Amino acid sequence: MPPGPRLGDRTMNKTPSAPTRGQLELRGAYDQTAADYTVEQRWESYGAGEHDIWRTLFTRQRALLERYAAPEVLAGLTALGVDANRIPRFTAVNALLQPLTGWRIVAVPGLIPEEHFFAHLAARSFPVSVWIRKPHELDYLSEPDLFHDFFGHVPLLANPVFARFMQAYGVAGQKAQAHAAVPLLARVYWYTVEFGLLVTAGGLRAYGAGILSSKGETVYAVESPEPNRVAFDLERVMRTDYRIDTFQRMYFAIDSFEQLFEAGYGTDFGPLYDRIGNASGIAPEVLLPTDRVITRGTVRPAAG
Repeated sequence: MPPGPRLGDRTMNKTPSAPTRGQLELRGAYDQTAADYTVEQRWESYGAGEHDIWRTLFTRQRALLERYAAPEVLAGLTALGVDANRIPRFTAVNALLQPLTGWRIVAVPGLIPEEHFFAHLAARSFPVSVWIRKPHELDYLSEPDLFHDFFGHVPLLANPVFARFMQAYGVAGQKAQAHAAVPLLARVYWYTVEFGLLVTAGGLRAYGAGILSSKGETVYAVESPEPNRVAFDLERVMRTDYRIDTFQRMYFAIDSFEQLFEAGYGTDFGPLYDRIGNASGIAPEVLLPTDRVITRGTVRPAAG
């Protein structure tokens, strides 16, 4: 992954918080950042229209949680006392979150350079964008906003096991930079933190932020016959490419958050990086003979 931001022309490569290819025009106020890329939230500056967008998004996604989300997501949302009608005050959320897991959220202008992103996670602080999407972007936008970052990510930071995984990921990210292996680790983030599924007694449930902040993908990820769903295996995930222009063609399902934590904390990534190297990623439409398939999708590899 190419390094760092280029703030002169207002473009930046997406960090592992939302990996992609290419560059984006960013809308955040990067001229107001501190050295660690944090900014003030300035909650009082949000207008009625922005609170209305939050209410619309929150209400429709909250209605899907009991049917489609991992129980831990709803438990975290409840524990943090999130108001459906107003954009959350980060300071108020931190007053509830820090006693639970030692984590806090910090305001950032948007996407930040990978080294700062990893450093924040390693220090148990999660970057949340301060701006929220426009009315015409309710169903899709190309860079993560406040709703995606908060609704999708923050509730699980109230879960001690998942919170420990996130810190371990931040530490692993710092080490991955030394191995020039951030793209491989970004695939882990993509297929777990952003688009992960959990096996529960009631069936598959979503815990990934990219799923839970999207009305369409919340239903698709759990119910559609189209995508492949495969049991989580760390090396398989690191070898698997992902799609950024459509709903996912492959989902990896964990058995528990303890399994995820052990993958992040109990693994020496160096040999994995060396073994995988710069090999091309496996297309997400492809199933391998070694996969433990949960549901075989109807997707097929692209011709040619």
